Amino acid sequence: MNSEINNMILDHDTVIHKIRRIAYQIYESNVDEKEVILAGIDSNGYVLAKKLKSILKKISPIEPVLCRVEIDKKAPRNAIKTSLKPEEYKDKSVVLIDDVLNSGTTLVYGVKHFLDVPLKQFKTAVLVNRNHKKYPVKADFKGISLSTSLHEHVDVILDKKPYEVFLK
Repeated sequence: MNSEINNMILDHDTVIHKIRRIAYQIYESNVDEKEVILAGIDSNGYVLAKKLKSILKKISPIEPVLCRVEIDKKAPRNAIKTSLKPEEYKDKSVVLIDDVLNSGTTLVYGVKHFLDVPLKQFKTAVLVNRNHKKYPVKADFKGISLSTSLHEHVDVILDKKPYEVFLK
């Protein structure tokens, strides 16, 4: 038996179900909005944001707008780049999206970047929440929460089918 199978946390159908559920939660928290900014952290967070956009367009009248967020995960204090200009998300509802919430470093610096502009609402979404935070940041919407050791790694495959999540 393949050891990868033993470490699979989410299979393709479960990943799709989790993403769909997150999309419904985003819709519910933005039910009165005409538009919501889906700010995906490059690269897997952005892939997840694109999948959420596709579902939101089907289930709601809200116009989801994609924003690519480029953060150097090894040096998150470096300048953060976004595909939208600040005036394009000013006074809007923003959801910052990543695939995995590990220590919270990437997410907290992403949050900090967006807080330089007045926003109507700000939420965070992750597919996997690992519960190893060193910063007081939480995922408002999460697919699954895992209690893992610091030595373990969560590998999320969203850019090709089947979508899968492994613990390594």
